[in-house]
Amino acid sequence: MKPAVQHIILLLLLFCMNVSAQNILRLSDAINIALKNSLEVQLSKNFVETNTLLNNYGVAGGLPIVTTSITDNEQISSINQKFNTGANILRDAAAANNFSLGVTGNILLYNGNRVVTTKSRLATLVNQSEQLLNSQIQNVMAGVVVGYYDVVRQQSYLKTIEKSIEASKQQLEIIKTRESVGLANNADLFQAQIDLNALLQSKISQHLIIDQAKTELLRQLYLNPDSAISIQDTIIVDRTINLEAVLNNLHKNADITAAQSQIEINEFLVKETAALRYPSIRASTGYNFNRNKAAAGQLLLNQNYGPSVGVSIGIPIYNGSISKRQQKVAEINVRNAELNKQLLVRDYNAQVVKTYQSYTATIKQLVTEQKNYTLSNQLLELALQRFKFKQATIVDVKNAQQSFEASGYRLVNLNYAAKSAEIELKRLANQLEL
Repeated sequence: MKPAVQHIILLLLLFCMNVSAQNILRLSDAINIALKNSLEVQLSKNFVETNTLLNNYGVAGGLPIVTTSITDNEQISSINQKFNTGANILRDAAAANNFSLGVTGNILLYNGNRVVTTKSRLATLVNQSEQLLNSQIQNVMAGVVVGYYDVVRQQSYLKTIEKSIEASKQQLEIIKTRESVGLANNADLFQAQIDLNALLQSKISQHLIIDQAKTELLRQLYLNPDSAISIQDTIIVDRTINLEAVLNNLHKNADITAAQSQIEINEFLVKETAALRYPSIRASTGYNFNRNKAAAGQLLLNQNYGPSVGVSIGIPIYNGSISKRQQKVAEINVRNAELNKQLLVRDYNAQVVKTYQSYTATIKQLVTEQKNYTLSNQLLELALQRFKFKQATIVDVKNAQQSFEASGYRLVNLNYAAKSAEIELKRLANQLEL
């Protein structure tokens, strides 16, 4: 082969390898894509932005309010005036103009600290929305990680099936070799072929399951569901999780901290409602210009202008006990928020304990199942060797295959179950990271 042709082939091979590598999806990439594309996360971010914009002293009513007004009225009227001096003014279609301009500003000086309380409530709303955003991020991350490792699990199933297929092919080759020299019967040949065909069918079905698991993962990533992705990973379980540590970190759970913020928000609402029963003091100032001009009549021009300043006090005396009842309702809402938090803490504590029980039990099973998988693999190889030398029957090989497949499935399922429990414990403790 010419050097130029070899160079072109090498470049094509490298290009194919690069294209293949570009389709490999790593877990960190999957999480980043999901967090970037997640509509739920975007909604939570919008709530944070909304509450941040509202967290302002002006919204709380603590900043001055400045308004201006301009009025310009033109009118035509008939005038008929009689004076005690005996003079008369009589005129039709007399023009008149009324013009006024005013700028006023007022500021709240005191209303029972309602402005300060409202501003504190708005700041707490920002904090709560950030906590809910963090909760949504943790939920998205947990869902993506579980979906990612489900693909890994299904691919591990496929590896078990493929290894069993190789064993069936070896068995079939042995039987064909024997048949060629007249040492095998058609029954063994047919049974070996049937077993191999069944495994090949299982392989096709498993490919379908893998494709569907990838489609579900792509849905979580908000990507095109028929995108080509490749996942090359293994399930590695973190075996260092401690129950006491998770329970101690449960107060960091975003849902629980958001529930605590709701208690504080309701407490601020109690204070805001109570402030409605206090006097309100406002200071105001302004500048006004008024001009009345007429073409006929006793008063042809009236113009005045100048600054103004004043203080107003509003004292609530009676409003049908509305404020009092609203305050009692606000106090009940505080108690309800405290109860909701207690319920949440109770449920999350129970969820942590149950998940940890599953986590520890699965890890214990993993230790035994890993040994079983090694033994079943050795048993399958030994059965094939014994079958090759006519020291085992086709039934012995089939039983060894079934033991190998069952052990492989159990091992993969236990790994996935332990990993899922690990992910849930870290989510509850707010410890999921990229």
